[in-house]
Amino acid sequence: KPAKRLSSDSNSHEGAAAGEISALEEAFRKFAVHGDTRATGKEMHGKNWSKLCKDCNIIDGKNVTTTDVDIVFSKIKGKSVRTITFEQFKEALQELSKKRFKGKSDEEALQEMYKLIEGKGPGLTGVTKTVASPTVSRLTDTSKFTGSHKERFDASGKGKGRAGREDLVDNSGYVSGYKHAGTYDHKVQGNK
Repeated sequence: KPAKRLSSDSNSHEGAAAGEISALEEAFRKFAVHGDTRATGKEMHGKNWSKLCKDCNIIDGKNVTTTDVDIVFSKIKGKSVRTITFEQFKEALQELSKKRFKGKSDEEALQEMYKLIEGKGPGLTGVTKTVASPTVSRLTDTSKFTGSHKERFDASGKGKGRAGREDLVDNSGYVSGYKHAGTYDHKVQGNK
């Protein structure tokens, strides 16, 4: 059996060919660099570890909670470092798999864990879902705007940009809205 493991059977986790990275490692890398421009993808810090656990449904709120995830992370990372390597990541998953899939053998639980993660990347889950709630649509329906806000949008609901936001200054010297604007000059001339 161990000999067969080394074939490039795409399902095996240990036997991936040297140049080829497993779906698990790819997911690890995607999460490891998430939100960190300097990250190499070789190590993952705690924030991204808990994001991975949330996004991949490892945290189920019953068997595995955010606290469990944090505890496992602190236990597995070295004392003076703030990140875990891919190897430590697999150890952490092994720890959590016992809790997440109680009643399965260690090996089975770990395979289930891998299935949750493989092929995943840090989705923007829950970050900016647009919710079609009546409150939001009421707030964003420009046709229902009143007062000065109404003037910022044209009939199609498209913003007018600067002209809708700023009072473009009228230097005529008349109070805005004055009916007889522009009549001063010929009144004065007429009285001479």
